[in-house]
Amino acid sequence: MKLSTRTRYGTRAMLDLALHPPEVPRSTKEIADQQEVSFKYLESLLATLRQAGLLRSVRGAAGGHLLAKEPRQITLWEIFEALEGTEPLVPCTAEPDACPRVNACVTREVWSEVQAACHQVLESITLQDLVERAKARQQTNAGMYYI
Repeated sequence: MKLSTRTRYGTRAMLDLALHPPEVPRSTKEIADQQEVSFKYLESLLATLRQAGLLRSVRGAAGGHLLAKEPRQITLWEIFEALEGTEPLVPCTAEPDACPRVNACVTREVWSEVQAACHQVLESITLQDLVERAKARQQTNAGMYYI
């Protein structure tokens, strides 16, 4: 299983916004520079996230992007679904009629379990969880001394 750059970069952008003051918009350029993502590509991802209701934009000189909800209210599943859609892992897990072997196929059961497990993990983790992980990592790394 592989997550696309859309989900990886989109999640990083959302985390970037969650790590900054919620009332201060962040420009696409600031996020792109901080996350080392192409400006044009990020612009497309942010537009998708905005259309999904996860972001809002503020126009003007001090404009930029803000989370549309608090980080604790946004799950990784919502980000994944906005950027990837709801395409099943394999077609037969969503449409049993897609395969004539559906009644005899034991692998379909496994694919369904994998899909359900991925959904459960992504649904159980919020942006706030990632914020807390990032802050814990910063504290751990702050005490390290490198020569």
